[in-house]
Amino acid sequence: MNLKYKEMTIREAVPADAEQLCTWWNDGLVMAHAGFPNGLGITKEAIIEKLEVQEIQNTCRHIIEYEGRPIGEMNYIRMNESACEMGIKICETDMQNRGIGKVVLSLFIRGLFEELGYDKICLDTNLNNKRAQHVYEQLGFQKVRVNMDSWKDQLGNLQSSVDYELTRGGFKSYL
Repeated sequence: MNLKYKEMTIREAVPADAEQLCTWWNDGLVMAHAGFPNGLGITKEAIIEKLEVQEIQNTCRHIIEYEGRPIGEMNYIRMNESACEMGIKICETDMQNRGIGKVVLSLFIRGLFEELGYDKICLDTNLNNKRAQHVYEQLGFQKVRVNMDSWKDQLGNLQSSVDYELTRGGFKSYL
């Protein structure tokens, strides 16, 4: 799925993106919210391998570009014929808190519903990530549950998460 809206592009990640993904995934500041404050410690070669087997794993990773510049990544994982789980990271700090996430999410969600035919989209976020929760709720995601102390981050600290779901009828686009 390759999507374009004004100065935004969301395109499928390819092996040539491995170096950029490696930089982001090994950056503890970028990965802290996902439980990896020390980064993933992953190699470019391992990322290329992941990108090459995406289809087999029912997943697809995308690169977010703003005015031609890579600024983050998104992915979706097929749960079944009618539902998927998605994730997003705006990795470039100078592009955060500018309203871009809401527009990029709107574009991606529209693609998941209209182009790929999903009826439901699920996601989760860290309970402490109030900014993301606010954006998700503005887009129409409904909180399904809070999972208290449900996982440990890379440093062994207990973390909590929030599960969300969005259906076609509940989607509020910001395009």
